Amino acid sequence: METKSKSSFTGSIGFVLAAAGSAVGVGNIWRFPYLAARDGGGLFILVYIVLVVTFGFTLLATDIAIGRKTGKSAIDAFESVNKKWSIVGKLAFIVPAIIITYYTVIGGWILKYFVDYISGAAAQTAQDGYFTGFITSQVSPIVYMLIFLAITAFVVYAGVDKGIERFSTIIMPGLILMVIGIAVFSVTLSHTDADGVTRTGMQGLAVYLIPDFTGVTFTKFLNILLDAMNQLFFSLSVSMGIMITYGSYVKKDVDLNKSISQIEIFDTIVALLAGAMIIPAVYVFMGKEGMTSGPSLMFISLPKVFMSMGSIGTVVGVVFFVMVAFAALTSCVSIMETLVAGVMSKTGADRKKVSLAITVIAAAASVVICLGYNVFYFELTLPNGAVAQLLDVADYISNSFLMPVITILTGIFIGWVVKPQWIIDEMQLNGEKFGRKNMYIVMIKYVVPVIMTVLFLQATGILNIILNVIINIIG
Repeated sequence: METKSKSSFTGSIGFVLAAAGSAVGVGNIWRFPYLAARDGGGLFILVYIVLVVTFGFTLLATDIAIGRKTGKSAIDAFESVNKKWSIVGKLAFIVPAIIITYYTVIGGWILKYFVDYISGAAAQTAQDGYFTGFITSQVSPIVYMLIFLAITAFVVYAGVDKGIERFSTIIMPGLILMVIGIAVFSVTLSHTDADGVTRTGMQGLAVYLIPDFTGVTFTKFLNILLDAMNQLFFSLSVSMGIMITYGSYVKKDVDLNKSISQIEIFDTIVALLAGAMIIPAVYVFMGKEGMTSGPSLMFISLPKVFMSMGSIGTVVGVVFFVMVAFAALTSCVSIMETLVAGVMSKTGADRKKVSLAITVIAAAASVVICLGYNVFYFELTLPNGAVAQLLDVADYISNSFLMPVITILTGIFIGWVVKPQWIIDEMQLNGEKFGRKNMYIVMIKYVVPVIMTVLFLQATGILNIILNVIINIIG
């Protein structure tokens, strides 16, 4: 069932900013710096950039071209081409349905810290146990999550051009300026600790940018590759239906080659700047140990860094959490829009009714995720060895399990069923030159299915079992 009227972006600039807004999210500002610090600094960056210009371009081009060519949301796009492959669209709908349940929770955490900083309570955020105390409380995280979700719903409720595009056009330039400003400030920092050791932001930048090959084995490299690939999924919003949905809003006269390249560049620059913004500052005040504190980097390590800066730290903290809140909102808007578009296409209901219904359902599910740190608390060891709570399990299912499966199936579908020329024709619709055409064919037919299968086996722990069996046989 199709909606009565099809919304669209007003032009290529609106599309690029909206797509970049989806891509530039918490994953860039929170997850990228942590992974870079953990996975050998420049080594991770090198692997990530190679993946962006190969895998990233291939998956972006595929999703956006499918969306524009079919004119349908993710849940219907594959079915409209070949009914036997409708499962891919359904899986692509399930991923954002899972992600929104915990992304809004993280958005609430960010909102809480922003409120703390502008209300003069910044010192509290730097205290030991503050973050744990907040997320384990039963009321406060839910309140902030609901506020964050309400803001997201308001933008989606307003529509594509008047809501998503207008919001992204205003927010994204400001976001970039804030990232650049904090990054420049971060590399100029210097601090002498109690032992008389002086560390500078430029030294921290070197730790971030110079590749570290220490202790890199085949298994370690596979883990780095898996981390970079998972980051790519989240960072570029591919293999989760978002770019298919946004692609369906792109007008036929837009040059997809140019737009996709701009999204790649935009997203990668912000990710790299995020690392340059966070890692040097953490290194200056906390050394290398503080750089590998995991996802808690943003909520535990950075408040301590801001506090160490003195009075200027509160100002920097306010700007930082405003920036992260904007980034989280633009991404969450794209996640909800994918769900709204899918339900609209299936039911024929109008945007306002669907937006409200999705908001209510997402709110209920997100409350459960919030309670995963108290009422529903448990510890589960995942196949990748990480100890997880409810939020981590949801992230693992969507990011490390479903997204690789969707990518593998998409590669087989485009590469071998409908053939790459189907996408190439859309990329060259108005006579544009598809500069990476040959690379695209090789990637979508061979590299994507094979490499993603290996990474999927690695993420699920199956690869280790297979390797151990082989070693035992040989031994």
